Amino acid sequence: MALTVRIPEYLEDCELIAGEDLAREPAFWLAHLLLTVGDPSEDPASYGVDAPVYEEMVGRLSDHEAPWPVLRVPFDGGHTAYAVYANFDDANNVDFFVGHPEWGRLGYLGQCGADQAGPGLSWTELAALAETPQTSSEGLTDSSQRLLLLLPMLGDAETPPEARHKVARALTRCGIRSDAADELATVLVGEQAAESEPRWTVTEDSPIAVCSSRFSPRHVPLALGITPHRAQALADALDGRG
Repeated sequence: MALTVRIPEYLEDCELIAGEDLAREPAFWLAHLLLTVGDPSEDPASYGVDAPVYEEMVGRLSDHEAPWPVLRVPFDGGHTAYAVYANFDDANNVDFFVGHPEWGRLGYLGQCGADQAGPGLSWTELAALAETPQTSSEGLTDSSQRLLLLLPMLGDAETPPEARHKVARALTRCGIRSDAADELATVLVGEQAAESEPRWTVTEDSPIAVCSSRFSPRHVPLALGITPHRAQALADALDGRG
């Protein structure tokens, strides 16, 4: 039986279930990435995933009559990042956010779907969340899975060249065909020039970096309104200093 997940600050009328079991299947990772930041019309067989298996996974992830799958990434300081497949009657979205038991609110990273919003993470933050040692009994423990789950939230003009190679390795470890992983990683990471947007800076208002893109929920400090102590703890955790 699937484990029910409770996130009090999230939408009240939805039923959430733990979706980490999906991470065992290469079809999930291909569907997750193509549906959020890739091209869903691509042939899954070119990535080593059978088309019927892929289509079945897409159906599972978009079923508005079923409980919504939630995948979790616990990180330093008791924080957790979430990816929720929010399936309404008329729209399918993937919501990304962070939370902490002491906050009483959520910090939104962004959304992939009808009301696209992002980016939600810099490369430094994404890499730190992927590599954070697992201290919780819940959520994803594998660094490659953690990286790919949150990859749709990446947007950073200072993403280093080695990011593409790291993503390609993660794709291979999660079951994507090795000879196709590098090309897919290039598409997913994007060609980001040093002078382009978005950029991440820390201001005098908060220790948590903000994003220059006006389309990002992080155009203002993440989890705005938490205490200064908790904001510093979140900033340290996002930077891998927790």
